[in-house]
Amino acid sequence: MTPFGSAPPYSYRNDGDVPTFDDSGPVAVMDGECTLCSTGARVIARFDTKCEFRICSTQTNLGHALLTHYGLDPGDPESWLYIEDGNAYTSLEGIVRAGRRLGGVGLVLQPLRLLPRPIQDWLYRRIARNRYRLFGRTDMCALPDPALRKRLIG
Repeated sequence: MTPFGSAPPYSYRNDGDVPTFDDSGPVAVMDGECTLCSTGARVIARFDTKCEFRICSTQTNLGHALLTHYGLDPGDPESWLYIEDGNAYTSLEGIVRAGRRLGGVGLVLQPLRLLPRPIQDWLYRRIARNRYRLFGRTDMCALPDPALRKRLIG
């Protein structure tokens, strides 16, 4: 399901507020200050053997513009976005899709697809709203390793 179910693929390309970026592969827009998100970004960088993923912090102009384009609040802790083939996904669905695309270690997320949508959304909201308390803060962009650095956009 795409956010609000109506955005056509690659609709952000026609939005003058969204800077042009490399969308040749999947893009994960995540909180660059969240330890859980930063760990996820490093996992993607390590296990993305095809080097196709791009990672964008919600704190960048591009991250802010993409979230806003899809009607998400960049300041809301639940704002996580995964774009694949021009289609946008949020919540646990986006995370599970990213895991499937990543393959390998990412496949451990696949059983979450079996949960009913309301439970998926409830679980995602609980983690998202408490992520700093549970996992702490960090800076994804502070001294990233080379594998992560080449995936960062925005």
